[in-house]
Amino acid sequence: MANHKSSIKRAKQTIARNERNKAKKSRARTTLQKAQSAIESKSNNVKECVVNAQSTLARAAQQGAISRKSAARKTSRLMRRASI
Repeated sequence: MANHKSSIKRAKQTIARNERNKAKKSRARTTLQKAQSAIESKSNNVKECVVNAQSTLARAAQQGAISRKSAARKTSRLMRRASI
């Protein structure tokens, strides 16, 4: 456990940051899965799901929850599957 006042604050900040990043990653994974299932089932809202997933991945990368290259790679693979 942290002993100094500043290290206690840092520990609290780290916990809060981890929770925020976990939520962002989870949201990105969920939208990615929805888009992939829409592509596989050839539903009518494929384009909407793909655009939503692309946006969510870009936002997560911009906010630092996932790396920029990881987001680009996942977006590229998704677009290749969708062939939009």
